[in-house]
Amino acid sequence: MTILIPTDNNDIEEAKITLLDKLEYWIVIDLQEGKIQNYNFYKTREEIKEFTEVVIVKDQNEYVWPFMEEGIAVLIAPLQIYIEDVIEAFLFKELHDLNIGN
Repeated sequence: MTILIPTDNNDIEEAKITLLDKLEYWIVIDLQEGKIQNYNFYKTREEIKEFTEVVIVKDQNEYVWPFMEEGIAVLIAPLQIYIEDVIEAFLFKELHDLNIGN
């Protein structure tokens, strides 16, 4: 599973999920069997070559139509802050699925 998250910096330990219009980096996480296998930070979305299955954003009011048009599932992490917390919430299915409503 490949997950895309907008972040405020490029340090996986300190990075926080951020609003799309405030992002500094994108993190692409390869998640296999419930564990992060690999991750990369990118300054722009155009640099990302990996096929993305899920994008996780901070707020349900984000402009996410481009992701939906590409067939990428959109999940909302309204309470989580750090990347580790976002991934944990993803694994435990605690994120809101924007495609089916909140």
